[in-house]
Amino acid sequence: MSAGTSGSSSGLGSYLRLLREPGAAALALWGMVGRFPIAMRPIAVLLLISDVTGSLADAGTVAAAMLLSQGVASPVLGRLADRHSQRNVLLSACLGHAVGMTLLLVSIGTRAPLWVMCLAAVATGCTSVSFTGFMRARWAAMVGQGVLRTAYAMESMLDDTIFLLGPLLVTALASAVHPAAGLVACVSLTTVGSVFVALHRRSEPVSEAARGHGSQRAITVPGVWVLMIAYAGMGFQFGAVDVTLIAFAKEQGTPGLGGVLLALTAVGSLIAGAVYGAVDWRLPQSRLLPVTTCLLTLGAVPLAFAGSSLVMACFAVVAGIAISPALIAGSTLLESLAPKGTLSEAFSWLTSCGALGIASGTAAGGQLAELNSSAQAAWAAVGGGVVALTLSLVGQPALRRGKPAPRPASEMAVAEQ
Repeated sequence: MSAGTSGSSSGLGSYLRLLREPGAAALALWGMVGRFPIAMRPIAVLLLISDVTGSLADAGTVAAAMLLSQGVASPVLGRLADRHSQRNVLLSACLGHAVGMTLLLVSIGTRAPLWVMCLAAVATGCTSVSFTGFMRARWAAMVGQGVLRTAYAMESMLDDTIFLLGPLLVTALASAVHPAAGLVACVSLTTVGSVFVALHRRSEPVSEAARGHGSQRAITVPGVWVLMIAYAGMGFQFGAVDVTLIAFAKEQGTPGLGGVLLALTAVGSLIAGAVYGAVDWRLPQSRLLPVTTCLLTLGAVPLAFAGSSLVMACFAVVAGIAISPALIAGSTLLESLAPKGTLSEAFSWLTSCGALGIASGTAAGGQLAELNSSAQAAWAAVGGGVVALTLSLVGQPALRRGKPAPRPASEMAVAEQ
């Protein structure tokens, strides 16, 4: 694998150049605020319900219900955003989300039956927009093709920062303030982030209504389907890894260690993502995707063999190394595959499939961890990675049909001389 560098499109300075674009820093900030709950909600639900009821299986079921409903609703909300504007969808959804989250908190606090908590979780998930997808669509509308890869890499780095700080924040709130404080923080961050991103007019993608015509659906493109199933496999791995680390911490008699272990996976991903995004890869993203998903799968294997907290901490970093590079490759591929004017929907499909995968991995991992051990949940995570790797290999013909990636500015200048 070879990589080259160019003064305008590679190196860590490319991130600073991106943030100097008018409105870019504000978009990154408020997008990060709105996405923080992504790393907090499932863990907050797991911690709160397990604290109230003592059942990790019930906690995993409710978290899965929330993530499954989010996975079903996200593409619908993305399609509505493409047709009627992100602004309208963000403002409407954040209001509904606040109501759903309130119902969820009340049902858990009153020890309502499991099905009642699941219904409240579904209401919460159905009003959760794909913030990750919306942000990537906004970057595509705001910056030129030459720096779009850097924007996607920065988004992945911000995601990693969220997954680094989010588990620590929600664990600290649940233990030091109140078990429900994590969910309260989630609804506050979602509302603030949604409002400020909705008001960021410079990055607002043009809706179909503004164009005066419809467009082809992203779901009809074969390459998008390949990425969707691959993301489902990756999501399954992420969900099972989360449960593995939380279950391992409980097995060791230190439940608070779970948040630290989850944060360490984000450390590995953040470092690898920063390097990956700063390098101008010569290989196309369609070929880099199988490489990154292979590393992702292999990274989960050691989790099944950890014998101490220190060893698991090291393995957690290893498990996170390929997360960000795999997601950057997938995002770049999707931008080249999705029809014009469908990016909110297209990215929502990826987020949806990832959420469905995480929900399945969380539920399966929770059951395996409770019936057997954290090691069994780790092997389930490996299985999800195998699915992603298989799709990224088998789907190569479809993944190569997208628009070619833009050449770095320096190469274009040389070619024109």
